[in-house]
Amino acid sequence: MSEEIENIDDFSGLPKTLPNATATLVLGIVSIATCWLYGVPGVVCGIIALVLAKKDKAIYDSDPSAYANSYKNSQAGKICGLIGLILSGLFMLYIIFALIFVFSVGNPYMYR
Repeated sequence: MSEEIENIDDFSGLPKTLPNATATLVLGIVSIATCWLYGVPGVVCGIIALVLAKKDKAIYDSDPSAYANSYKNSQAGKICGLIGLILSGLFMLYIIFALIFVFSVGNPYMYR
C-alpha cells in the first residue's frame, strides 16, 4: 500500500517537473540582464543558476523520461547563467582596469 502512495505521480498522467527548472531559467536571465550593474548581481545570480542546474541534472539523471520537458528549461537557465557569469566577470575586469587607469593618469605627482 505504501508503494502506491509513494508513486502517485506516476499514475496521474501528468509530466513531472524539476523543482528548480523555472528558478534556474529566471536567475540565468537575470544574470544576463544585470551584468552591467558593476557585475556583482550578475555574478551572484549566475553562480546560483549554475548550482541549481547541477542539482536538477542529478534529479534528471534518476528518471530522464519523466523530466524531459522541464529539463530543457533547466538547461536554458544553465546556459544563460553561464553567459551572464562570463559577461559580468568581463565587466568587472573592465571596471577594475578603468579605475586603475583613471587613478594612475589622474595623479599629477606620480611622474615627478
